[in-house]
Parts: sequence; structure tokens; C-alpha cells
Amino acid sequence: MAATKALLINTESGVTIPVMFNPPEYQLQRTNQFAEVGIPGLGSSLLQFVRGQAQTLTMELFFDTSDGGGDVRTHTARVLELTSLDAHTHAPPRLLFIWGSLVFPCVLESVSQKLDLFNAAGLPLRATLDVTFKGYDLLETVLARIPLQSSDRTKRRVVKSGETLQGIAAEEYGDPRQWRPIAEASRLDDPLALAPGQVLTIPTL
Repeated sequence: MAATKALLINTESGVTIPVMFNPPEYQLQRTNQFAEVGIPGLGSSLLQFVRGQAQTLTMELFFDTSDGGGDVRTHTARVLELTSLDAHTHAPPRLLFIWGSLVFPCVLESVSQKLDLFNAAGLPLRATLDVTFKGYDLLETVLARIPLQSSDRTKRRVVKSGETLQGIAAEEYGDPRQWRPIAEASRLDDPLALAPGQVLTIPTL
């Protein structure tokens, strides 16, 4: 069976760029940003989560035209051009890198070209591109991934045996006096008669 070629797709123009040779490896990296909060009198700083950062995909792409003798830059230029600004969006194009099970929406963050084989006339015949793709997610996709459940997001809660509305308000809002918003959102006829298994709506405050 022939090897499946990795593809770079410009999602804005529809142009597909197959790689000349599949990369021998690639690296996916995801990082979080934390801020150090210094408190006088403590021996070390506290860490506060700030935000997640976009995932990156890095690899080397190889190009070789030594068999035909053509200038290898005619092939690498198609990748290098993906860092150029689009006339309509005023930004580099959004891309899709596809290889096997890897489907990575991204933009080309950086590319470095190394030429290391030349013919007698000085034309380059072999090149290596070190590329870094930055993951590109739409806002609605990012929001859909948020797993948070807190007092600033409406959610559902199943009543457990022995729980009271005041106790639930204390857990959810840090204030047992805030039981009324839960009772109203859950349309409770009798806030004192909670039953195990009952589903409550915990609204935002």
C-alpha cells in the first residue's frame, strides 16, 4: 500500500499542498500560563492560573529535486508563502494539516529554510523546512471545551440525601442566604421539602 501523503490545506483559498516527503516525526505541545503571586512574609510565591495557550505542532519537512535537477525553492516557496498576509483578511491564512489520524486546524507561526545541496550552477537541490504550526480554534469551539462549573455559570445539580437548600447555596455561592435564586430557577413549590434525586437549577448570580 502506498504511504498516505501529509497535506497542508489553505482553508481560505482551498489550495492543497502535499508534502514531498512525510516527516519522520512531529511534536505536539500544549502549555498553560501561570502568574506568580508574591505575598509578604511567605517563603515562596503562590501560583495563579492565567490562561491556556494554543497547541503547537512542530516538524521538519524535507524537499529534494536532485533527481530532476530543478530548483528546490519552487516547492518550498508554496509553504513559505503561507506566512504572507491574505489580501482580504489582512492576516496569514488559516490552514488544516492532515496526516493519517492527525487533523490540526492551525496557522503557520514560523518557518526556517535550510538549503544543503547545490548543482554546479549553484541552484539548490535539497532543502529542510523547520515549521511550527499554531493551533487555531474558533471562539465557540474554545467555549464549548470549558469544563468549569461555578457560580458564574448556570448548571444543574442533583440533590443528595440530607441536603438543604441553604446548604447547597453555601456550597455553590459561599452564602447560605442565597437560596432564593435556586428556588426560583428550580420552580420549587416548597423550598424546605427537597427530595434525594431532585434536579435543581443553579443560576448565575
